[in-house]
Amino acid sequence: MKLATLLKFARLALLPLALSHTGLNAQPAPATLLPVVQPADAVLTVRPNRADWTYPLGAPASFHIAVDLKPYPVGGVAIKYRLGPDMREGREVDAVVPAQGLTLPVPAQATPGFVRCIVNARLDGKALTSIATVGFAPDRIQATQADPADFDDFWRRQKEVLAQVPVDLQLRPAPELSTLKVEAFYLSFQNVGNWAGPSRFHGVLAVPRAAGKFPALLNVPGAGVRPYRGNIGMAEQGLITLQMGIHGIPVNLGPEVYEQLSRGALADYARYGLDDRNGYYYRRVYLGVLRASEVLASHEKWDGKTLIAAGGSQGGQLSIVAAALNPKVTAVAADYPAYSDVSGYWHGGTGGWPGLFRTAADGQMTDTPAEPKLATSRYYDSVNFARRLKVPGHYSWGYNDMVTPPTSLHAAYNAITAPKRLLIAPDAAHSSTAEQSRQRTDWIFRQAAIKP
Repeated sequence: MKLATLLKFARLALLPLALSHTGLNAQPAPATLLPVVQPADAVLTVRPNRADWTYPLGAPASFHIAVDLKPYPVGGVAIKYRLGPDMREGREVDAVVPAQGLTLPVPAQATPGFVRCIVNARLDGKALTSIATVGFAPDRIQATQADPADFDDFWRRQKEVLAQVPVDLQLRPAPELSTLKVEAFYLSFQNVGNWAGPSRFHGVLAVPRAAGKFPALLNVPGAGVRPYRGNIGMAEQGLITLQMGIHGIPVNLGPEVYEQLSRGALADYARYGLDDRNGYYYRRVYLGVLRASEVLASHEKWDGKTLIAAGGSQGGQLSIVAAALNPKVTAVAADYPAYSDVSGYWHGGTGGWPGLFRTAADGQMTDTPAEPKLATSRYYDSVNFARRLKVPGHYSWGYNDMVTPPTSLHAAYNAITAPKRLLIAPDAAHSSTAEQSRQRTDWIFRQAAIKP
């Protein structure tokens, strides 16, 4: 890439950063699309006919499938492909890729959304897969999730319930996690429970040893059950960090504990109690995250100005929740937020993780009876919290994400009226690229007025 092109890209990438600081009435910046990185050793590839993988409605589009083999088989290479809407790509189709490649046209799209091509082949005994996903006017995708009339009243009452539970904050030194610059602690506090009284939330607090006041960063986790060691690196850069678990168990147990819980008692926890908005698993989680942000803001070394919530997947979901519920949160950095527009499948489209109301292979809808579950989901959907955000936000994901599908992610992002920036790596799946991670970290430092 020529130097002039690199400088142009750098200026475009920094523009949304400047816009995010211009106030709540600023016009939102368009998404920044990062260049697609083609693996040098890729044998099977599928690529759209536009470099940015993004099209206006009604525009012609196509996928080109190629196989890098020398010599090329005379009869071509046999593949199987699926082509269709995001997470609803349809059945596999057999095809043969000739030496010049195979082009698959995409039907003209009249409504905003995503179309994905998944290609599978078997070469020299190895299974190969390549995926590409194109967006059609993704900035115009609208959420399907309803906004309950009593949403704010429901969460006001939940906050009142939480306020009746004593915090009972407990800190235990964690010298094995501490450094010359940072003192770490295992932290826990009381939280609401379900039927058996209060529960506890556990995490790792990391505090700069230097004198003075510091901005704070709340790290909330992706889905799953695992240990945590704290965000020591960011604390060494001058942030008080609090990394939380959500399941009410200590975060420094043996790995076999988390493994067995993830396979047993906590398997598929995102569906526990979904019939009842007051007994749903995420009620305790959301209130625990709220209290975690309050605990962080009560630290004696907090600067009283900057409190950032950050995380990816479920962590993106919980970051948005924290920022919507706690006015002390001043910024949110959310990567591919889960639980976004989970009603999408119910309405015949695509919904967010954990895939509620999706049609199974036998043609039957999951999560039945669906009506009470759908009603509960409205109080927990990231979309309805995103609608209430008032603070600047940095968001990032990729079009190839098949865990938190881009249709659901854009539904949540497009509902945000606060200052926002979106960083898209079209070819990324359910992870952040190195460039997305770098720009997210830089944005957090800018919000915290830190020069690392």
